[in-house]
Amino acid sequence: MLHRLAAATPVQDGVAVEQQDTEGHTAGLQFHRIGALPLLVFGYLGPIIRRKCPEGFVLTEWTRQRYGAVAGLFLSVCTLITIFLYMVSELSAMQQIVTALTGLDGLPAIIVECAVTTIYTSLGGFKVSFITDNIQGAMVVGLIILGVITVGVETHIQPALIRESGFLNSSLLGWQLLYILPVAILTNDFFLSGFWMRTFAARTDKDLWIGTSLATVAVLIILTLVGVSGLLAAWSGAWPLGDAEDGYLAFFLLLGQLPAWVVGIILVMTVSLSTAAFDSFQSAIISTGSNDLFRNRLNIWVIRLLVVILIVPVVVVALKSPDILQIFLISDLVSAAVVPVLVIGLSERCYWWRGFDFVVGSLGGIFTVFLFGLVYYDGDAGRASKLLILEGGLYSGDWSAFGAFVAAPFGGLLWGFGACGLRLATLWVFAKVRGHRFDALDRPIPRVLHTEAEDEREAERVLERPSDKALYGKFF
Repeated sequence: MLHRLAAATPVQDGVAVEQQDTEGHTAGLQFHRIGALPLLVFGYLGPIIRRKCPEGFVLTEWTRQRYGAVAGLFLSVCTLITIFLYMVSELSAMQQIVTALTGLDGLPAIIVECAVTTIYTSLGGFKVSFITDNIQGAMVVGLIILGVITVGVETHIQPALIRESGFLNSSLLGWQLLYILPVAILTNDFFLSGFWMRTFAARTDKDLWIGTSLATVAVLIILTLVGVSGLLAAWSGAWPLGDAEDGYLAFFLLLGQLPAWVVGIILVMTVSLSTAAFDSFQSAIISTGSNDLFRNRLNIWVIRLLVVILIVPVVVVALKSPDILQIFLISDLVSAAVVPVLVIGLSERCYWWRGFDFVVGSLGGIFTVFLFGLVYYDGDAGRASKLLILEGGLYSGDWSAFGAFVAAPFGGLLWGFGACGLRLATLWVFAKVRGHRFDALDRPIPRVLHTEAEDEREAERVLERPSDKALYGKFF
């Protein structure tokens, strides 16, 4: 697959399915729509969150305001882990692409990439990331146009391989992925700080809607073209059908069969795309770490130095993690447990939802995956533990991955509402014992009032009922 797009827009699963599922690729053609549509969530929820947290620039800032510091820190950790995994996947993909196209060791290429991006990101900050995004867009268009033309001219389909592959047949996995991919991609988008920084940076809500709509259409077209290359690679013999491990490289294996001058241009474009993606991750991790962990009290150069140090384990893990899809699946499973209980707080009707409910629900969703594994594997705790990292991937041929992605969100909601009930019951008992009014279900006082008269009336009401208080930002 085109790894730059996979890492930047977390839609890699939709492409990888078409390139690796050797049992039924017909369903994969539908997944490109699934991979593109989640981008619209930023156009829908972005204006809501921007109004609720106008001073913010990432999702964790709203989380801190709505649920309190503990919940904000919890989401920050999840976000940082996600960005780390995406950085690992980007470098691992880059190394393998260089090897596939040139036959050379890709390690020197990723070392140079890390050094270059670290230098100009440290000097230019997030503004540089915006510039490289424009370059990236041009490179993607150029790569797709060049690929379509040369593949159309040079690639020859072997009819016997079409029948042998069975890609046009339906499969159980294909139907399972109609549920797994929307949940995985949609929820994981919430963990990408780069998306939220661009959401908050939009001048108006209309601009945000236009931007997300255009991005959705562009991603849909590009993913369709890139995804179909998996079929072409298999049917032309560029990717051997028995080679499941290199399935995600099918796009580049197909391009590798083209004339040398085309391969050279593609390699330059691919390196440029990977660099543009990696600097976005670096900017996101700098912003998230500085704001969420240190509340912008630490010198920005210290944060950037920590990011430079972080590059070392990223490279080490990338060299030892050839399975790109599994890296994304781990992050997807965590986000599937966290995001459903997080977004409940966006509703004004759920003003009673607290950070305690959110954190317990998130951890409970992950724990529910383990409980599902215990039941599914007849009490085998070892295999249940491995299900937490989806060691078997999506292609295990059973219901384990599907069950995990069902258990994570629904289990999280059950744990969250259970925690909410327990918290309210405990607060009610405390209120009765201490002789206080039970106020846990009182509506919060608005943070911003429109007129001075309203301000005065609200102040008088608070003096009359001193136990009444603003509930936003409370953990309990």
